[in-house]
Amino acid sequence: MSMKTERLTIFAGHYGSGKTSVALNYALYLRKYHEHVSLLDLDIVNPYYGARSCLWLTERGISLITSEYANSNIDIPALPPQAKSLFDDESLVGIIDLGGDDRGALAIGRYIEHIKNEKSKNILFVVNICRPLTQTVNDVLLIKNEIETAAGFKFTGLVNNSNLGAKTTDSTLILSYGIMDEISEKTKLPIFMITGKKEYFHYTDAEEKIFMLPLEVMPCQF
Repeated sequence: MSMKTERLTIFAGHYGSGKTSVALNYALYLRKYHEHVSLLDLDIVNPYYGARSCLWLTERGISLITSEYANSNIDIPALPPQAKSLFDDESLVGIIDLGGDDRGALAIGRYIEHIKNEKSKNILFVVNICRPLTQTVNDVLLIKNEIETAAGFKFTGLVNNSNLGAKTTDSTLILSYGIMDEISEKTKLPIFMITGKKEYFHYTDAEEKIFMLPLEVMPCQF
């Protein structure tokens, strides 16, 4: 289903939640409907893995904003100067991929006032309940609160990215619904998006208001 697009979307979550994969695929989705789409890689915690490795984005008409030291052997947590364009240029539809957990969320601090002033935004908490440290509601809530405290923002919605990698089936998604519904109830946050292979969605019973995002590409896939 289609959905209302906000000008700025931020993805954050636990290490290994798959937020980079979600950000990449969401960028490809947005590019179908918008001429100017930019993806900002703010993962300064793990400079060797993330959207910065996906230089093929530019071939698909998506602007990739990353550190000048990306894809090099220089480990410097530098923020790209072009990042400010996401907040200054209202013709852009922007996506921000934050680093994992509260430490990764600290990178957004330089732009927090811009984010607070942005009227059209979604700040999405990516959850994969199949990961060891996010299998219970309490664990997920703890990480959510840590990220919000470190970043200085509040999440506006949830992304159910529950998967087991190559072992994922439609049942993996279906079994995640109960826990995700409880997380949504406790946080008062809507489940904004469910991800997975397109063929899985035929078996799901998600409500129509939830956007189903097919995962067509993974990080570093060319």
